Amino acid sequence: MAQKTVEIAIYGAEQICASCVNLPSSKDTYEWLEAAVKRKFPKQPFLFTYTDLYEQTDNEEKKQMIKRILEEDLFYPVVVIEGKIVGEGNIRLKNVFSELINYGYREENGE
Repeated sequence: MAQKTVEIAIYGAEQICASCVNLPSSKDTYEWLEAAVKRKFPKQPFLFTYTDLYEQTDNEEKKQMIKRILEEDLFYPVVVIEGKIVGEGNIRLKNVFSELINYGYREENGE
């Protein structure tokens, strides 16, 4: 079965958000999430992207999401899968995995 490569976009900033002081940084979350997803769904295609909320981007879709995150005062990092926010601040793997399963990804547990 052909599978679309799903984009998992992480939006964040170098400075940890005030309400997220004891949580990992956005970059740490990006690296942790990428490793966890690749372990859970091996040999399946993903596109992981990281976008800093305070750096310029030419991507119109990312500009709109940054605007939304800042206007709605969302906690970052914010995880977006195919345009849908699936987590903010303290990211829950269960929510990310559940959304990926909706796109046809198959869980593979095991070493």
